[in-house]
Amino acid sequence: MEQAPATDTIQTLPSAQLLKKHPIEVVVHRGANHLAPENTFASAVKAIELGVDYVEIDVHRSLDGVHYIHHDLMLGRTTDGWGPIRLRSSAYIDQLDAGSWFDPAFAGEPVPRLDNFLRWIKGKAKVYLDVKTADLEKVVSLVRELNMEDETFFWFWSDSMLEEFQELAPELRVKINAHNPEEVREAKENYDAYIIECNVQEITPELVESCRTLNIRIMAYANSNTPEEFRAVIRSEADLVNLDRPSLYIEQLRILQDSLAAN
Repeated sequence: MEQAPATDTIQTLPSAQLLKKHPIEVVVHRGANHLAPENTFASAVKAIELGVDYVEIDVHRSLDGVHYIHHDLMLGRTTDGWGPIRLRSSAYIDQLDAGSWFDPAFAGEPVPRLDNFLRWIKGKAKVYLDVKTADLEKVVSLVRELNMEDETFFWFWSDSMLEEFQELAPELRVKINAHNPEEVREAKENYDAYIIECNVQEITPELVESCRTLNIRIMAYANSNTPEEFRAVIRSEADLVNLDRPSLYIEQLRILQDSLAAN
């Protein structure tokens, strides 16, 4: 079974102070996946070093009921294994290499077990869990055991999973995709949404007013991860941004702040 990296492998970069003063919380999609292989300890370490607020992870369950951090239904794209993750045992998954596909420097990077990952990241960053397949009772029990109720939020592939989750843990926070004020109201009425996610162009005054009235946070989803999109996010009324390139976002934030300081 894989071991989490030692705490002292994490360093604090200057960008951490910049993000700390920034009102929009940064969520990194599958970790800092442009700097290290996605959904691994290595990508989470890179993200934490940059000073992000949340690390987004994807959750799947193995054949024998162990939860892993992995995006695809199949193992082949990001590991040296093959086949559906749900039909592979933990003994098989634990010995896979999830790093070499990205760069030989990450050879031997494991597919993280969810329980090990959450125990390791607690206190370093908060976590956004995109749950694909899971034993929801086990996931809820783990979050409660670690007292991470206020350090997590969740999204689900299906309404049936979401409804089961909310019956098990009504206190845990969920994210819903919504693109206009009507969908925001439905997200609140049907699921008591904590966060709604939309594109930055959809953050209109009307949507903002609906979210503020209903006490829902707004997360901008970065589609293109371009400087232009990041500048639009920084100027928007988003509370969070979900992105793939935190280094570029930090660069745009620094440029904007330097420009304001010069005027």
